[in-house]
Amino acid sequence: MSDLSMVKALVFDVFGTVVDWRTSLINDFTAWSKTRGIQGDWTALVDGWRGLYVGSMDEVRKNPERGYVILDVLHRRSLETLVARLGIAGLTEADLDHLARGWHRLHPWADSVAGLSRLKSKYIISPLSNGNVALLTNMAKFAGLPWDLILSAELFAHYKPDPETYLGAARLLGLAPGEVMMVAAHNNDLEAAQRYGLKTAFVARPTEYGPLQSRDFEATGAWDITANDFGGIADRVGC
Repeated sequence: MSDLSMVKALVFDVFGTVVDWRTSLINDFTAWSKTRGIQGDWTALVDGWRGLYVGSMDEVRKNPERGYVILDVLHRRSLETLVARLGIAGLTEADLDHLARGWHRLHPWADSVAGLSRLKSKYIISPLSNGNVALLTNMAKFAGLPWDLILSAELFAHYKPDPETYLGAARLLGLAPGEVMMVAAHNNDLEAAQRYGLKTAFVARPTEYGPLQSRDFEATGAWDITANDFGGIADRVGC
């Protein structure tokens, strides 16, 4: 068993780990489109949108001379691409803004708020997400996420899995990397965190991508904690 006695803070991946982005967005857009009389394949839009996520961040990495671009802007660009590709007609600028801000209105998994509240009783808890500060703050307000602070890739002008994100989080908290535990439903996120000295906890979210899920059904690394939900992590650390 790993020695977790030095851990003082838990930082969390958010999209898929804390919130159910796919179901949230599909339900949000389906209900909204009925009020606007707009026809669209919202499932295809949401799945395509997430499919462009990594590539959009890679473009920022490949072009540092253009400066850092926050996720809200990347989401809006990807949305415009997909709306054209899927032939969704009749959208105004206000409509596009509303859809793009759907990522601010994501619902938590059933165990997230209660589990985070238990963990907060003993540890500093914060997101460590590629979402920008406004997005994560608005999402926390909407979903009732009880963060102590917001740690965002925007603060470091680097997206995960760049080392500046993980090491920057520890630095801002005034902690050594080994005093911080990364919690994620994605093995690759934990691989990077572990590489830079953070402790790691895997939580299974096997329905994150719906029928498109092809990986992360279970832990594939030597993580410090593996659990089925946040309550299981809280049990493991005595909260």
